[in-house]
Amino acid sequence: MLEKNFDSVVIGAGHAGCEAALAIARLGFKVALFTISVDSIAMMPCNPNIGGSSKGHLVKEIDALGGEMGKNIDSTYIQSKMLNKSKGPAVHSLRAQADKKEYSNLMRRKMENEPNITIVQNEVIDIKTEKVDGRVVVKAVETYNHSIYNCKTCVICTGTYLNSRCITGDVYKEVGPNGLDSATFLTDSLRNLGINIMRFKTGTPARIDGNTVDFSKMEPQYGDENVVPFSFTNKPEDIEREQVRCWLTYTNAKTHKIINDNIDRSPLYSGIIKGVGPRYCPSIEDKVVRFSDKERHQVFIEPEGLYTNEVYIGGMSSSLPEDVQYDMYRSVPGLENAEIVRNAYAIEYDCIQSTECKSSLEMKKVDGLFSAGQANGSSGYEEAGAQGLIAGINAARKMQHKEPIILDRSSSYIGVLIDDLVTKGTNEPYRMMTSRAEYRLVLRQDNADKRLTPIGYEVGLIDEERYQKFLNKMESIDREIERIKKATTGNRPEVQDVLRKYGSTELKSGIHLSELIKRPELDYFKIAPIDKDRPELDYDVCEQVNIFFKYEGYINRQNKQIAQFKKMEEKKIPDDIDYNDVNSLRLEAIQKLSDIRPNSIGQASRISGVSPADISVLLVYLDYKGKQKNDNSTESE
Repeated sequence: MLEKNFDSVVIGAGHAGCEAALAIARLGFKVALFTISVDSIAMMPCNPNIGGSSKGHLVKEIDALGGEMGKNIDSTYIQSKMLNKSKGPAVHSLRAQADKKEYSNLMRRKMENEPNITIVQNEVIDIKTEKVDGRVVVKAVETYNHSIYNCKTCVICTGTYLNSRCITGDVYKEVGPNGLDSATFLTDSLRNLGINIMRFKTGTPARIDGNTVDFSKMEPQYGDENVVPFSFTNKPEDIEREQVRCWLTYTNAKTHKIINDNIDRSPLYSGIIKGVGPRYCPSIEDKVVRFSDKERHQVFIEPEGLYTNEVYIGGMSSSLPEDVQYDMYRSVPGLENAEIVRNAYAIEYDCIQSTECKSSLEMKKVDGLFSAGQANGSSGYEEAGAQGLIAGINAARKMQHKEPIILDRSSSYIGVLIDDLVTKGTNEPYRMMTSRAEYRLVLRQDNADKRLTPIGYEVGLIDEERYQKFLNKMESIDREIERIKKATTGNRPEVQDVLRKYGSTELKSGIHLSELIKRPELDYFKIAPIDKDRPELDYDVCEQVNIFFKYEGYINRQNKQIAQFKKMEEKKIPDDIDYNDVNSLRLEAIQKLSDIRPNSIGQASRISGVSPADISVLLVYLDYKGKQKNDNSTESE
């Protein structure tokens, strides 16, 4: 029997596993990174893009903390677009179409060239533990061929591979994404550790040969002329390149009739699929049934890369039989002669009930065992990468004997994501959305570095050179804000010309520049011709100055709300509290609090089934216990 020693083991080399392994390795620990196939490292089995509404926020935050996803997509994108530009900055979200093969290849090279990472193509079948001072502690993992890899920490990043099966019509196969092997043993090991398992489902559309598509019947979709990088280490000019076109077409009455006529053959409705699917990303058959009043649905045709003819049929995920897929896709304008390269399919898989995790993403029942990504019931590459980074950081910090990094809801979208998962749980594949973030005006993607780079530096994933550049940027922003606050202008002719140009009321006397910026029709950029003392600044600095003045009142109001939120978060609950001892707590509250084990009153208040009255009772109890402890301490003195 082969036996090896590592500091940490990461199970799975998808987007969560890559971020986890890199974080642990870059913090100085030896990592064994296990994957079903080396060719699947950072694979994109579904949509070939990174970012999107709210997901772009996550990628910028990953980068601000020192993760890799942002840099990787900046190097491999083939089209980039800022979504929601017509709306306020809180919901601006960057999205980039990837060359999916190049994205995977580049991330694989980074894994291979990281000296502290050892890649192992093998299936992990068991997690070994031991009892230490009454606690269950991770000790090692066992592979399919019975090799033992001893470790101090372990991060589960199994994605959709646990007991996975892919389904097309009434045909299914016990495989993972893209026909790779399923991981068939680890679920039993987790159950033996007392960890609760759920069964979820997701899916993907067909891939079609681009040579068989008539693009003349579709609307071209172009990337942005001025590209915004995902990584704060890049400037726009660093990543400029020629971009590909994507295309927009629509389903129609014929498409919907084909689907309705064959709905009994859909495994979603025939009962073959047992897992719960994503409500916010339904299959086309689900959309047609649930939204029967809609005459058409958008279909995006997206190239999978520069060196393949395969195109992705966004918006038409399906698990209908192959013959129905052909009829359905060929009913869409431009796809009349489409040839399917890869059929659409649904995939069912096991995942961990996310409330089994602490806010650090460490398992409550096993010390040193962490979990991240779709293994926790979330969906999406970005959600996976964000969790993988935090799990990796905290696995390393556990080995450093340091407190875990826990991001709260007021600090980041990552904090919202993890808090939702570990506090509320999820009964469907979880998807991040801007509406989930209460403080989204403060948690913009453009200021992710301001919010999180100091944490990345403190952790050790942001180097000194990058940190000094960050500090210089923050200083430039503060200096320009102070200058603008003091700067004024009069009613000179050239000033009135600028105001007339943008339909703004002309001046009768002098005014502060900050007041002009706050006018709805003006901004920091538009008043540049009348701001003679303005220094030459990078665009991202100017953007922060503009947002500061345009939204100052709203941001101040939200900061006050955050201050109130933090007061509740600072009211800590002892780890050893027995909720059965708290008089007047309802039975449901006792059960939920005992299960989730919240670390603060704030977290407790967000648990479904815990009422405001329960929180009041809990506060009184904690106050009483605190006074009792102080009295005992005084007596002993």
